Amino acid sequence: MMDKVNVELTVNGEKYEVEVTAKERLLDTLRKQLKLTGTKEGCSVGECGACTVIVDDKAVNSCMVLTAQVDGSKIITVEGLESKRGLHPLQKAFIDNQAVQCGFCTPGMLMSALALLNENPDPSKEEIKTALEGNLCRCTGYQQIIDAVEAAAAEWGN
Repeated sequence: MMDKVNVELTVNGEKYEVEVTAKERLLDTLRKQLKLTGTKEGCSVGECGACTVIVDDKAVNSCMVLTAQVDGSKIITVEGLESKRGLHPLQKAFIDNQAVQCGFCTPGMLMSALALLNENPDPSKEEIKTALEGNLCRCTGYQQIIDAVEAAAAEWGN
């Protein structure tokens, strides 16, 4: 029998207390216990970025983090972009720039872009590429995604 631990998390502004095994990944806690299925499982080894979430203002691969490691942390998932005012500027920019095709990589791309823009609201094209380099996309060819982040950055301060 695996030992269980209690973990407190703030996810998308809402506080949770969850009981997890010592080896439970954050990805699994988000998807299975909290039913936040926007975070995707791709490679399970931290190479594709589909599972990217923001933990304490940093983009991380949730498949590589144990839930117990983030006890007390603030986490933002793609569901946290939702607003009563409508689409988040990043979501709108992705749509407007045709940066979404199959959509599997989109949650991770959005979260990596959000972490970048929160830290640097006026990134260069190279800084955008660097921020997104841990996220794989098989559909768009990346240019539309880069364009979308640039467009969102232009709107960020407004």
